[in-house]
Amino acid sequence: MSLTVFGAPLSPFVRKVRLCLLEKGMEYQLEMVMPFTPPDWYLQLNPLGRIPAFKDADVTLADSSVICQYLDEAYPDRLPLYGDNAPQRGQVRWLEKYADYELAPLTTFGIFRNRILKPSAGHPCNEESVQAALNEKLPPHLDYLERQLGQQDYFVGDRLTMADIAIASQLLNMEHGGERLDPARWPALAAHYERMKARESFASILPGEQRMNAKLVEMGKAASH
Repeated sequence: MSLTVFGAPLSPFVRKVRLCLLEKGMEYQLEMVMPFTPPDWYLQLNPLGRIPAFKDADVTLADSSVICQYLDEAYPDRLPLYGDNAPQRGQVRWLEKYADYELAPLTTFGIFRNRILKPSAGHPCNEESVQAALNEKLPPHLDYLERQLGQQDYFVGDRLTMADIAIASQLLNMEHGGERLDPARWPALAAHYERMKARESFASILPGEQRMNAKLVEMGKAASH
């Protein structure tokens, strides 16, 4: 088995694939490819230029959800992460899509990109956009996820699935951007997020991400002087 993930660690979509592999106990290599300015050879893997892409021997794929579903189907002896039956698989895929399409524009591209990525590249943070995400746009989504979780430890089937990984992956970018869930307003979701961060898979990649994020913060401070 020779598995390679192409992308950058602070991408929530790259993180999602890495956590999928770690939870399945599968070894892989991470080859650094930065978003927005990928090398020409990368466009052969993903003509859209987005991250992540993935290679498993002769199989090449792009899109984090496609990659994770491939891993679940190609390696059925490993921990399944898409549920045990059709209703569960449908719910997992829905919540994964919800995280990717509804949370990501706000947690990653609204908060993290403005607070961290733009200043590190010498561009000003649009704090108005950050506050709109925090106070207007995100709360209804977090309210929905709080209701979906209820009193359960996990979102689907009372065990870890890609729904949990996808949602926590987006919330981690919000934290990298300096914002945390309010446990008074979203107690179940905040507790779920802390449980996810305490898992061995998250704990193994978190220190490296925090170091990289701290470097970007320092770059942003230097660029502002």
